[in-house]
Amino acid sequence: MTRRTLLAGSVAAVALTATGLSVSTPASAASDQKLLGDDLVAHLLRRATFGATPASLAEARKLGVDGWLDRQFAPAKIDDAVCDKVLARLPLANASASVVRAKLPVHSYEAFGQLGRAAIARAAWSNRQLFESAVAFWANHLHVAAPSSGVWDTRGDYDAQVIRKHAFGKFADMLKASARHPAMLTYLDQRSSTKAHPNENYARELMELHTVGLAHSEKDVLAAARLLTGMTVGKSGGYTYDASRHATGAVELLGFKHVNAATDGEGAALAFLDHLARHRATATRIAHKLCVRFVADEPPAALVARLADVYLANDTAIVPVLRALFTSPEFAASVGQKTRTPFEDLVATVRVLGLSPDASGVKSLDALYNALTDAGNAPFRWGPPNGYPDVAAVWASPAAFLLRCNLHLNLATGWYPKQLTRPADLLKSLVPVLPGTYGALVDALAVRLTGSKLPAAHTAAVLSVADKLPTSPLTAKDKSLAGSAPYLIALVLDSPSFALR
Repeated sequence: MTRRTLLAGSVAAVALTATGLSVSTPASAASDQKLLGDDLVAHLLRRATFGATPASLAEARKLGVDGWLDRQFAPAKIDDAVCDKVLARLPLANASASVVRAKLPVHSYEAFGQLGRAAIARAAWSNRQLFESAVAFWANHLHVAAPSSGVWDTRGDYDAQVIRKHAFGKFADMLKASARHPAMLTYLDQRSSTKAHPNENYARELMELHTVGLAHSEKDVLAAARLLTGMTVGKSGGYTYDASRHATGAVELLGFKHVNAATDGEGAALAFLDHLARHRATATRIAHKLCVRFVADEPPAALVARLADVYLANDTAIVPVLRALFTSPEFAASVGQKTRTPFEDLVATVRVLGLSPDASGVKSLDALYNALTDAGNAPFRWGPPNGYPDVAAVWASPAAFLLRCNLHLNLATGWYPKQLTRPADLLKSLVPVLPGTYGALVDALAVRLTGSKLPAAHTAAVLSVADKLPTSPLTAKDKSLAGSAPYLIALVLDSPSFALR
C-alpha cells in the first residue's frame, strides 16, 4: 500500500466523519433504513448474496422473490463457468486428503491458502450466491480453523464433504458428517479420546457451539465424552470407529437414553448426534444464528421461534428454514439492521465495481486474501472453535474503517491488486451518461453503488476532496474528472450506506 493510498484513505475517513455518519458506530435502524430505501428486492440481494450487481438485480426483479429463491435453491442448475475456471487454478482447495498428501510436504500451508482463496473467488464471482452464503454460514457454525495444527491435509476435504455437500441438505446429516471427519476429530481433540481418558473438548463444543447451546450441564459433558469415545482417526488418516477405545455402559443425558453396549457403540454415538440435531434447543439456536446472519444483530424472538418450528417440522432440512426466513415480514422490515464484515465489504466492492478474475493465475486472490488477513477476517482464520462473530460492534473501530477506505480506493483506482480484470472505463461503466453537475454525478454513483442517493451533506463532503461543489458544472471535456473519478467512487463506497448489508 503506497503512502498516497494511505493518505487518500485518511482523507476519506475525515470527509465521512465531517458528515456525522460513520460505519464504526451504526446509526439507528430507522436512519439506516432511510439510507437504503425500501426496495425489497435490493434488500434480499444485499442479505442473501455477497453484493448485488446490475445483472443479479435485473434477474431478481424479473423472477420475483419466490422465483429467485427457487432458482438459487437449485444451484446445480445455475451455470458457473466463470467461477469454475478460477477454481481450476486452485486444485487443492477441496482436494481429498490423499491428493493433498501426494502433492505437498507434511504440514504445508499451501492447501489452506488455496481453500481461503477459493472462498473469496466463490463469493466474488459465483452465480450460486445464496448457496455460497449458506456455505459460509455453516462453515462458521461447524468451524474448523484453517490454518490449524494437524488438519493441513484434511481441511479442504472437510469443506467439500461436510459443509458444501450438506449446506442445502439436512443439518442432522451435516452434523454426523462433521463428527466423523478427521479434520473435526483432530481440531477438537476427539481423535485422542479413549475410554480410559475421555477427552471432553469435542463433546463440550458439540453441545455448546454446534447444537443445544448452554442447555447442558458438566455432567452431560462427561457423559457425552464417554459416549463419543471410539470415534477417531485411523492409521491411514481417515475416520474409523475403534471399539476397543469405546467406553460402554448405559447413558442418559439431555433426554437421550441408550444402553450403549459394546456391540453398538458407534450406533449409540450416532443416535446421540441425531438426538442433538433434533433437539428443540438446537432448533432455537440454529434459528437464532441464521437470524443474526441474515436479519438483525438482535433478531425478533417471534421469527426465531417460527423458524425453529419450521426446522423441526422438516426434520432439520435447511432450505425450508431459509425460505421461511427470507419471505418473513420480519426480514422485510430489517432493512439497515446488519453491517458488512470486512470480508463482505471487500467482496461487495469487487462485485459492484464489475472487477473480474485475473486473465491467468491467482495473484489478485493472493492480494485480497492478504488484505483480509490484515483486516482480521480472512476465510477460516478465526482461531477459536466458535467461528467469526457476526455483529457490527465487533468490526467497528477507526482502524477497521481506515482499512476499508484504503481497500475501496485501491480497488477503484486499480492500484492493488493490479491483476484483476477491470472495465475499460470504470466511471463510464458505472455512469454511462455523464450528468451536468458534479453533485448529480455523485448522486448517480451513489444510486449505482449503494442503491440510493447520499444525504446532501455527505455528497458535499465527498466533493470537497475534488475541490468541487454539488452545483459545479461537469462536461466530458473536464480535465480534472479523470483524476478525481476514482476518489469519488471510493468515497461513495466509504459511505455508511455501502457498509450496510
